Amino acid sequence: MEAPLQNEFTFYQDGNVTVTQSRFVTNSKTYAMRNISSVHIFEIIKSKTLPITMIIIGVLMLFSDASRVLGLILLTLGIFILAFTKNEFSVRISTNSGEVNSIVSKDRLYIQNIVSALNDAIVYRG
Repeated sequence: MEAPLQNEFTFYQDGNVTVTQSRFVTNSKTYAMRNISSVHIFEIIKSKTLPITMIIIGVLMLFSDASRVLGLILLTLGIFILAFTKNEFSVRISTNSGEVNSIVSKDRLYIQNIVSALNDAIVYRG
């Protein structure tokens, strides 16, 4: 990672992200704060179609003696997948070239901390 500029104020920093008054640095990209017009949390909703379909088919298969075991397996697997499917959150920034999801995580608080730091940096710049 680059050495910080001398009079640069850091709003947030961890192993993957740095937010200063003039830069937003992620693992793969660096954005100039002057080019960021807005920032917000964006929720990426994961599809639950597959596990719900598995649950429905599994329940229907429980009524047949020949496929009861397979139905129980499908039902259990569908419930397991549904229980562990979590939505993801991203830092969505708007720049002069459009909107982009810069950081994606399942931890909403982590994303909220980065968004707050970016908002503080935007306000600080004026």
